Amino acid sequence: MIKLDIVNAVVTKTNISRTKAEQAVETVFESLKTALGRGQRIELRRFGVFSVKPRKTGIGRNPRTGEEVSIPPGKAVRFKPGKELQGLEGTKPAESA
Repeated sequence: MIKLDIVNAVVTKTNISRTKAEQAVETVFESLKTALGRGQRIELRRFGVFSVKPRKTGIGRNPRTGEEVSIPPGKAVRFKPGKELQGLEGTKPAESA
């Protein structure tokens, strides 16, 4: 799914113009990016939680050359799915008899 699919879903469900739907979706995404940029936690009930976590410094490897590369400390966005999304992660394996 891409942003255009979300815009199309908004247009279909709300019957607003495509331009207004694009503005609405873009506004939501910009708000999310701004909040995460400030290190804020975003909780969307029944969907999940986005949070910013510190990332440790470390040593990585360049896959092309095999050369060791220093990875600087930084921040990473994490997502924890809500209960409704956790049920989508897959079907339960069939019980063997």
